[in-house]
Amino acid sequence: MNFNIQPVLQDEKVLLTPLAEEDLDDLYTAASDPKIWEQHPNPDRWKKEVFKGFFEGAIKSKGAFKIVDKRTGSTIGTTRFYDYNKQGDSIFIGYTFYSTSYWGKGINPLVKNIMLDYIFQFVSKVHFHIGASNIRSQIAIGRIGAKKIAEQEVSYYNEAPRLNFVYEIDKETWSKN
Repeated sequence: MNFNIQPVLQDEKVLLTPLAEEDLDDLYTAASDPKIWEQHPNPDRWKKEVFKGFFEGAIKSKGAFKIVDKRTGSTIGTTRFYDYNKQGDSIFIGYTFYSTSYWGKGINPLVKNIMLDYIFQFVSKVHFHIGASNIRSQIAIGRIGAKKIAEQEVSYYNEAPRLNFVYEIDKETWSKN
């Protein structure tokens, strides 16, 4: 891999910085609302002991970001790049969540735009794992032009495998958006 999957990314509204150990409490504050996790593969991630496993996996991935609202300086969620595939010329974006107070405010498409604009300099396809019961995220990922291409059991760090749908968007489709 000749590129950084954990750069600092930003626009006028949000800042994505590499997730660090000292971000646990701020990120947990953003994650502690059970509503965030209702449709996610593990609906118990709002519990601190479960969230700590999620956070540990994020740190170990070396591709996770803390998402900060530049206006308030508040940590509002996380996302990450993972599973780079040189032969397939692809990478995944996922493990994304936002505080409920940021839902419906255009933050998810904004963050995905920043990430896709960056990563399409280096790969031709981006994949997304979306929980099979996470209708909200399936709709959101479809809005940016990603298409469902497969179903896959995904083993989450410190969690049981769960059924996910795999979505894909390619560089050409993205450049037309």
